[in-house]
Amino acid sequence: MQLNNNVTEFILLGLTQDPLKKKILFVTFLFFYLGTLLGNFLIIITIKTSQTVGSPVFFLSHLSLSDTCFSTSIALRMIVDALFKNTTISFSGCIVQVFSFHFFGCLKIFILILMALDRYVTICKALHYMTIMSRQVCGVLVAVAWVGSCVHSLGQILLALSLPFCGPNVIDHYLCDLPLLQLACTDTYVINLLLVSNSGVICTVSFVMLMFSYIIILHSLRNHSVEGRRKALSTCISHIIVVILSFSPCIFIYTCPTNTFPMDKMIAVFYTLGTPLLNPLIYTLRNAEVKNAMRKLWSKNLISDDTQ
Repeated sequence: MQLNNNVTEFILLGLTQDPLKKKILFVTFLFFYLGTLLGNFLIIITIKTSQTVGSPVFFLSHLSLSDTCFSTSIALRMIVDALFKNTTISFSGCIVQVFSFHFFGCLKIFILILMALDRYVTICKALHYMTIMSRQVCGVLVAVAWVGSCVHSLGQILLALSLPFCGPNVIDHYLCDLPLLQLACTDTYVINLLLVSNSGVICTVSFVMLMFSYIIILHSLRNHSVEGRRKALSTCISHIIVVILSFSPCIFIYTCPTNTFPMDKMIAVFYTLGTPLLNPLIYTLRNAEVKNAMRKLWSKNLISDDTQ
């Protein structure tokens, strides 16, 4: 595709230009990112080494992987940029960032949908659960999620490449995404509509579907025993919290891409750094299957250390 632009790089203004605040941001971002890596890798290792976890936790491992990659696609550059006074990103680097940001963000959305489907089958179709949510079926569903995320991201890339950039090249943000629209030297009305239909609709429709599905799930719990309701509520509530934390910023940002607000940057920081850090904490504290698998893993390690 012929790139119709005279811009080879962009200048990222980031969150602040103050040197002291940049140092504070560096420490904060590094802490958040290391916490994200630790929490999500712990979940992935626990699930991979455990032989007793089922499909809910199988999906959780992919959610942790998507959170890790999603945060990495943005956080590493934020950490490095906080050390320098002037930060630039090449046009090709900007495009790669847009692709990875949307790919892993969309993958997280699809995985959350699969986790809601799993909860529905577990509670509402319990007798047929092993048939409906077999290992093979779960693998196919995850593969479809990866392919769907790739299609979505390619759509974002095509939209970005269709824009001509003649200058200026200063982005008042810390990442390449919607701020690119403000630098295009053409009318972006149609592109905005396509962005809303591609990203905004995916976020909004998925959020409505998920909340509606959990309402159905919670309503069906009235037919279960007290212990069954307690376990199901614990898992569903953790899912609902993660859904709200993940989708609220996404809907806010992408349903009105032409409008910019002072709080946009902070919401983007929470979306890119906050939710990947909070998700493993929420699932670890509220998911009994994950907690039991972690206890067994650490007990096994302690026993092996004692025998050496």
